[in-house]
Amino acid sequence: MKDFLTNHMTGVLVYLAIVNLAAFIAYGIDKRRARKKRWRIPELTLIMFAAIGGGIGSLCGMFFWHHKTRKLKFLFCVPCLLVLWIIAGVCIFVM
Repeated sequence: MKDFLTNHMTGVLVYLAIVNLAAFIAYGIDKRRARKKRWRIPELTLIMFAAIGGGIGSLCGMFFWHHKTRKLKFLFCVPCLLVLWIIAGVCIFVM
């Protein structure tokens, strides 16, 4: 696994960039829809962005758009998932 990831570092970084950008945009879209009282993006979907590698984009979206910052579920899950991704990255690429 380590060899695969180190040999495909560009692909991994592109994937993470796309997922984080999508997460950031999703939080903005959901905030806008909340203000207009329209159909919303499910909370599980927003948290799943962090679970699949979009933790940075999710956190930035939360605080940039001031969205979901009062919900303990988001304040706990999103940073924890980001930390898990950082630990996984360190374990894979450093060890």
